[in-house]
Amino acid sequence: MSLSNTSTAYGGLTRFFHWAIALGIAIMVPLGWTAHLWPMQEAAQIATKTTLFSAHKTLGVGLFAIALARIVWALGQTRPVPLHPERRAETLLAETVHWALYAALVIVPLTGWIEHAATEGFAPIWWPLGQNLPMVPTAPAVAETFATVHFLSQWLLVGMLALHVTGAIRHAAIDRDATLARMVRGTPGGNPAVRTSHAAPAALALLAWVALFGGAAAAGLLGTNATRPAAHLKPAVSDWQIQDGTLAIRVTQMGAQVTGSFADWTAAIAWQPRDTPGPEGDVTVRISVPSLTLGSVSKQALGPDFLAADSFPTATFSATLLRTETGREAQGTLTLKDAEVPITLPFDLTLDGDTARMTGQATLDRRDYAVGTGMTDPGQLAYDVEVLVDLVATRAAR
Repeated sequence: MSLSNTSTAYGGLTRFFHWAIALGIAIMVPLGWTAHLWPMQEAAQIATKTTLFSAHKTLGVGLFAIALARIVWALGQTRPVPLHPERRAETLLAETVHWALYAALVIVPLTGWIEHAATEGFAPIWWPLGQNLPMVPTAPAVAETFATVHFLSQWLLVGMLALHVTGAIRHAAIDRDATLARMVRGTPGGNPAVRTSHAAPAALALLAWVALFGGAAAAGLLGTNATRPAAHLKPAVSDWQIQDGTLAIRVTQMGAQVTGSFADWTAAIAWQPRDTPGPEGDVTVRISVPSLTLGSVSKQALGPDFLAADSFPTATFSATLLRTETGREAQGTLTLKDAEVPITLPFDLTLDGDTARMTGQATLDRRDYAVGTGMTDPGQLAYDVEVLVDLVATRAAR
């Protein structure tokens, strides 16, 4: 059995690539739709959805590698002649579908991979490589744009596959020619003297893709709707006014760290530095829980099984600011979902005139606040949650 094509037959390697990709697509498409439609209101559903998406992504990356190998192989191979060159419209359509499918085999998995790389958290790829891609930033706008392209491209892929399969069935059931046999067994067929041009079908396939993306862009589908939640907390009356700052959390999901931040929070700070250990002041931080963005799982993190943002929209941290023998600490209580838990947050502080820079970090146990009680496997969602604070404040005018 020859691995290479001839002018009338497909070689063994081409046939292997064809059927391997066909099998992959037959699994990938329903798997992706099942993952997308799977509910995720409860912790057990989230775990299942995560597994489905991880399987879909892992298979997609593998399929992408096989598709690239097939395309590289095809570039150096003779393409068997059409069996019915006299049917010009049919031959042109078949060739156009082949070119459109080649593009889909690259665009669909690649855009899904870029969406994954641009998204923090949720459903990792099941091997060490591929979680990130060069020149792809972790950004919601990038992830949303490529998710839209991925979604639109899959429909063109499905449409082309439907035409391809319909043609194969017709050739097998009605024409009873060697079309299917050439791809199954490598049976020769066709007149080797026939000459065809690939320019027209390639141009039509390109036109189909341009029409898809051009129409989507005209309809505004390729833009991003990613916006930060509007602030609703009133500014705090404080001796120190925050000029810039970030209040973030970091969770570990499926072994990968995911960092999110709150867009709306206030801090009432009374602080007077001292040279010896003892109290230096106090702070009250109010946090708008619905303003959290946490990678691709923001909506789920705010749901009733986790932060329950609708029922408990505000969290409060009240603490005494202390200078210790070795540094500084905020010792107080975090109130979240009606749970009041003592917390000590060590922090570093630099003072330059009336401007202070503070950075601190503490670790919470999500179980203390009944967050994700259904997620009992720390391998899926770790118990520890890191709180990261970085702010610059200036002393208010007296």
